[in-house]
Amino acid sequence: MSAEHVDMHVPSFGHGLGEALLVEWVAGVGDRVERGDVIAIVETDKASTEIVAERGGRIAEQSAAAGTILKSGDVLYRLTAA
Repeated sequence: MSAEHVDMHVPSFGHGLGEALLVEWVAGVGDRVERGDVIAIVETDKASTEIVAERGGRIAEQSAAAGTILKSGDVLYRLTAA
């Protein structure tokens, strides 16, 4: 029986900003997260922003390394329902 995987996407940054720099992963692969937990820190031209989990689960995969430019809508990480 395989676990359900859900791709979690980079949110819109608002104010016409389409991309941000991934500064740091707060939650790592294998970590269990709950809705609202901080997953990563990103930085736009305007501010540093926390990306939070939209649902609970275990992080199965990260799709970008710190220092990567993320575009709104890109897959950021994969979550396994646990």
